[in-house]
Amino acid sequence: MPGPLGDIVVLDLSRALAGPHAAQMLGDLGARVIKVEHPEGGDESRGWGPPFVGPDHEISTYFLAANRNKQSIAVDLKTPEGKDLVERLVRQCDVLVENFRTGVLDRLGFTADRLHELNPRLVILSITGFGHDGPEGGRPGYDQIAQGEAGLMSLTGPSPDEPYRVGASIADLLAGIHGAYGVVAALYERERTGEGRVVRTSLLAAVTGVHSYHGTAWTVGGKVPGANGNHHASIAPYGAFRCADGMLQIAAANDGQWRKVAELLDIDPDMAKYASNRDRFAHRDELIADMEKALGAHDRAHWLARLGEAGVPAGAIRSIDEVYAWDQTRSQGLLVEVDHPVLGRIELPGPPLRFDGLTGMRHTAPPMLGQDEEAVLNWLQERER
Repeated sequence: MPGPLGDIVVLDLSRALAGPHAAQMLGDLGARVIKVEHPEGGDESRGWGPPFVGPDHEISTYFLAANRNKQSIAVDLKTPEGKDLVERLVRQCDVLVENFRTGVLDRLGFTADRLHELNPRLVILSITGFGHDGPEGGRPGYDQIAQGEAGLMSLTGPSPDEPYRVGASIADLLAGIHGAYGVVAALYERERTGEGRVVRTSLLAAVTGVHSYHGTAWTVGGKVPGANGNHHASIAPYGAFRCADGMLQIAAANDGQWRKVAELLDIDPDMAKYASNRDRFAHRDELIADMEKALGAHDRAHWLARLGEAGVPAGAIRSIDEVYAWDQTRSQGLLVEVDHPVLGRIELPGPPLRFDGLTGMRHTAPPMLGQDEEAVLNWLQERER
């Protein structure tokens, strides 16, 4: 497959979501990704549903989300034959991705030292729940647990008394994203040094790494931030507002945008309590009430048109099916068509990156368990000659 990583081979020993997402991102960039799965059931996400699709409802749409552009081989890492095959693959690969609990890969005989003995140029991506060391480094990690432990749930929901999880598995996905960019950096470094290194991230690190201004509110400002519902923690007006037929979002991030909103809603922008962002935030509840009183006179289509004409950032709140039907989504290459061996021609959410001048990338469907064994073994034998 063409792409920036078209000469890179990735050995994907991971399962569930964080590791597979990282490997899928590398595959989207053109890398050849060989996914190693246990012969009995494979990646556990193959059993996660509903929904399940296919003639016998045996295919998990969850698995389809994180495993495009991969080949699957079935290998039992606890057998001598399985270990031997993985060792052969390690010698021929550029990257290894794993998200076992701390120590599991070591006990299987694949310590970092052993992997680098087999292939000194190997870049190893290791994703854990809470880090590979430290007082709680061995804890198992799942997305929702990490969202709570890393503070994200305390920032999400209608109020500080009702913490909510983010609707997507954001800790897993962020860990995969951080892991993939760490791999790319390590591959770049390898061009200078000739040696691979271990890249580590965790669900805890990934979520803490996106605290951004919530983090500095505490570390510098001494304030513990909490949930603000559908409104911004520092800017007003910036959030979701009710109009005649539902809700729309308005984001006035500066005084100029605020004046345009105020003019449309017939609110005096210079009254003392609304004159600056600091004033508006201090009187946010009153501001929301005044805005929703005016917005209630018309429906969303009216206000979105008027706000758009005024150059104010605003938007609808779309359901998932509406997002994928939206012409703008499709224009950005955010859906790809693939040929699945059982499901036929299907659409999948596509990669979020585009490269100017690189067109016509062909994506492959997430594989059935073990479907590429012959192709991978033939490729491996060619490489070993």
